[in-house]
Amino acid sequence: MVIKVYTSGISGNKEVKKRQQRIMMILESKGIGYEAIDITEPGNEDDKQFMQDHAKPKEGAKHPLPPQIFNELEYCGDYDGFDVANENDELEVFLKMPIPPKPIQPVVNGSAPEPEHSTEKDSNSQVPEREDEAVVSPVTDSAETELEKPSNVSSEENSEIKETESSEENGLNEENNKTEENADDDDEEEEEEEEE
Repeated sequence: MVIKVYTSGISGNKEVKKRQQRIMMILESKGIGYEAIDITEPGNEDDKQFMQDHAKPKEGAKHPLPPQIFNELEYCGDYDGFDVANENDELEVFLKMPIPPKPIQPVVNGSAPEPEHSTEKDSNSQVPEREDEAVVSPVTDSAETELEKPSNVSSEENSEIKETESSEENGLNEENNKTEENADDDDEEEEEEEEE
């Protein structure tokens, strides 16, 4: 079965030319073989007569105008019908072509095989979808002070710094304790003076 597209090569109507080109472009893009028949060429008078006898003219028209589409000798329709069928993804039905059967998945042990996964998809499946969803663990005070220290300091120097810091803290604590004791002593002396 051959799809035949009856066209007019000398039509002065730009719309007719666009429609003819669009039909052939769509058929080529879908891999559907066709035969373009120019009814205006010399020697194609019989084809012109066949198209006019079997195609349906539009309302108000005396004769059907190209482009007209046939499947061998069976009339399919004009451009409008072709365009609607293409938009509705029913071109094979419009062209009266046999619809290819859908491939049947083989059944193994009572269950259909699972679709194959590409390695690219598998490698991406372990990556979180959004970067801002990463889990952040809480940081302790000691870890913050560790981070604030310069990275070029050796571990021995780090331990010396820690000892110095702790001894300074101890010294501050002792001074605070002494000032508190002195304040207590002053309070007691003032109380004794008031009693006297």
